[in-house]
Amino acid sequence: MDTEKEALQIVLDGIEEACCKAGRSPSEIRLIGATKFKSADLIRPVIEAGLREVGENRAQEFNEKYDFFMECGVKAHFIGALQTNKVKYLVGRAALIQSVDRLELAAEINRLAMNRSVVQPILIEVNIGGEAQKSGVAPNELRELLKVVSEMPGVRAEGLMCVPPAACEEEARVYFARMRELFENIRAENIPNISMQELSMGMSGDYKAAVLEGSTMVRIGSALFGARPAAGSPKAH
Repeated sequence: MDTEKEALQIVLDGIEEACCKAGRSPSEIRLIGATKFKSADLIRPVIEAGLREVGENRAQEFNEKYDFFMECGVKAHFIGALQTNKVKYLVGRAALIQSVDRLELAAEINRLAMNRSVVQPILIEVNIGGEAQKSGVAPNELRELLKVVSEMPGVRAEGLMCVPPAACEEEARVYFARMRELFENIRAENIPNISMQELSMGMSGDYKAAVLEGSTMVRIGSALFGARPAAGSPKAH
């Protein structure tokens, strides 16, 4: 078995194992390959092995790789911290902007989406661990942000995303459980224009715990592509 196919299969098997424990179907889980600092030569074999969705952390890198992703027929997500002046690279192109964490950012996405006559799907990022160094709206401020976003015609909030504090898989599961509860409570409120269909949580070290706690989307980098190279390494052309 090729290395790329083997890496992909190991992750898929892990998702299936967690789904079996949780009484879920693997078809409920979307696998997003986190391609930050990965070149086209590294990404292409995993796509050819069956990966169908990718996620970039930097808007400029998303822009540089966008044509490559489209040629490969994959959906491209944006999953990193986002500055408002970089929104122009993403609106109408990203399958999901997963890291919307503040009103200013949502408003800029809405403005550009309306200018481009599109509706941009987004997820709201939640700082579930309350970490000062991480982006994400505080859980107790989430509803207020969602209610304002729900009135924006150029965006459609489809769910929530989080990056929990660095911890072992079992400790991370506590944060994933909090996210699931928050997600389910918001969904039960039926806020207009807020669909709450995606819960994006889980990365290479903790995705099984995330699936056990209800994740619908896992963002996997090193388990698929190997260790992340240092910033400034060659990128895709």
